[in-house]
Amino acid sequence: MSAQTDTQPYDRSTVPDVIARYLDLQVDAKRRAGIADLFDPTGRVVDENVEYVGVKAIRGWLARAASAYTYTTTFTGQIDEGDGRWTVMARLEGNFPGGVADLKYRFRVVDGVIVDLIIAP
Repeated sequence: MSAQTDTQPYDRSTVPDVIARYLDLQVDAKRRAGIADLFDPTGRVVDENVEYVGVKAIRGWLARAASAYTYTTTFTGQIDEGDGRWTVMARLEGNFPGGVADLKYRFRVVDGVIVDLIIAP
């Protein structure tokens, strides 16, 4: 698939497999810990302006994030930015402050693993 310049509806079949697997695990609280296995050993996550580098730090982030709130996620769109960069948009609804959040998951994938993920509005 060539790079897109506009937002397309989310389509699991067109994003890289590792991103589809990340998103599947992200919405399954019982399997969420498996997300860390999808990252390069030196991978990076930025969530709520805090940076987590390396699989050990990512596992810690996942453990904290899983226990903080209960929410549902609806994936609303995607952009293939080319060169392994994808943005997936999501709406979260739950028991966190404000109750609703629209987030962008900005992925960079190299050789089938996630090397970078930034989660922000």
